[in-house]
Amino acid sequence: MTLDRLPARHAGAAGRRAALAALAAVAAVLAGCASPASHFYTLSPTDDSTRAVASTMAANPAWLIELAPVDVPPQVAKAQFVVQTDATRVSVLEQQRWASMPGDEIRRALSGDLTQQLGTIDVYGSPHPEGVPVYRVSVNVQRFESWPGSHALIDAVWSVRSLTTQTVMTCRSVLDEPVGDGYDALVAGHRRAVQTLSTAIASGVRSLAAQPQPMAAQGGTKSASHPKPASAVACPSMAPAAAAPGGVAG
Repeated sequence: MTLDRLPARHAGAAGRRAALAALAAVAAVLAGCASPASHFYTLSPTDDSTRAVASTMAANPAWLIELAPVDVPPQVAKAQFVVQTDATRVSVLEQQRWASMPGDEIRRALSGDLTQQLGTIDVYGSPHPEGVPVYRVSVNVQRFESWPGSHALIDAVWSVRSLTTQTVMTCRSVLDEPVGDGYDALVAGHRRAVQTLSTAIASGVRSLAAQPQPMAAQGGTKSASHPKPASAVACPSMAPAAAAPGGVAG
């Protein structure tokens, strides 16, 4: 009887070893089929110096800004990186992604830059006190191109409008930043372009803020006259690419 049981035990052990080997083989196949990890990038600075500047921002600024949502071309309005391979071809990279949609990334970065440079608050979508000048900023990105190992390009038409006087400034900025190899370098190039764009817009806000402000009506009553048509102000000379002298009414 003992001689009859030994082969059964050996057969059971061999079966278990075969099952374990099969499971290991399946695990190896599944590991080989697993998708590569995705990498996420943002255009918003998150370093300590940025937080330090934000913490010292004026609580009651002389004026406010209202930065509207940023428009971007439909072909790049997706989470995946869309990179140029030549003048007429692009590649959509599934593993290289923006932390949020590109328009949201640009708006958030611009808002942070403008509030720091102007010492003010972005009140878009929020109530704000009467009597404080508000400047509405609109940005329409017409080209948002990513050329890995070459350059990052942002071509944007932007405007600043005084909600008090309806004076408007409309300009165009074309920012072309050289970049090195790798996607970190590409994102850094777009970040530099956004910083340059914010500097031009901040200069535009300051130009409009320097314009004469209307006198308040006596007795606190509103004027009965019809609103004046929007007047135009020339783009600041520091804008990388400005509109023709006299500006363009938006």
